[in-house]
Amino acid sequence: MQKDSKTPAIRVMLADDHPIVMTGFAMSLAGQGMDVVGQAKAPDEAVAMYEAHKPDVAVLDIRFGTGLTGLDAAQNILKNDPDAKIVFLSQFDQDSLIKETYRLGAHAFVTKDCDPNDLGEAVRHAHQGKLYFPPQIAERLASIAVRGDVSPQSQLDERSLEIFKLMAEGLTNTEIAERLNLSTKTISNISQSVKEKLGVHRQAYITKLAVKHGLIEP
Repeated sequence: MQKDSKTPAIRVMLADDHPIVMTGFAMSLAGQGMDVVGQAKAPDEAVAMYEAHKPDVAVLDIRFGTGLTGLDAAQNILKNDPDAKIVFLSQFDQDSLIKETYRLGAHAFVTKDCDPNDLGEAVRHAHQGKLYFPPQIAERLASIAVRGDVSPQSQLDERSLEIFKLMAEGLTNTEIAERLNLSTKTISNISQSVKEKLGVHRQAYITKLAVKHGLIEP
């Protein structure tokens, strides 16, 4: 969709550590009448670029090859500009990740395999201060609302969740105890409680569950 000559183009900033992906989306958004004012390759660069260009909408990838994430960048951007319009872009679509982006204040979440027009729609909605749910994401959110949140994050306290993540990474009770400076007996009791609460006992299922909810990398 081409822009109306009387309407200023929506100014968009992109942040993604995959140049080919970012270039492709930039070309698509430009073809839809938008003005891509910056392309950042890291979260800290995205924050600085946002401050420099003040785009109408920031499109942020979530996972970068650094310690920081797009969620970190969004938090910093929103801290300095509470009215910032943010669209998240990700190859992962775990329920907990989708919920977290909206909790942070994002206006849309789209996956990298989306139709480029979906990203354009997400940007247009965000620019207008509206939420945008692609059909597959809307279905996931509706499912969460119907069945309730069954993620580890919703069922475990902070300490138990920390131990669950270490369990998912394959650490033994002894190794977890050493890592957290706790007794092996304490870790054994907590890990057993975690397994019972989540209904998983085999290592493979524990790891699969952690990956599904974005707690550890695939």
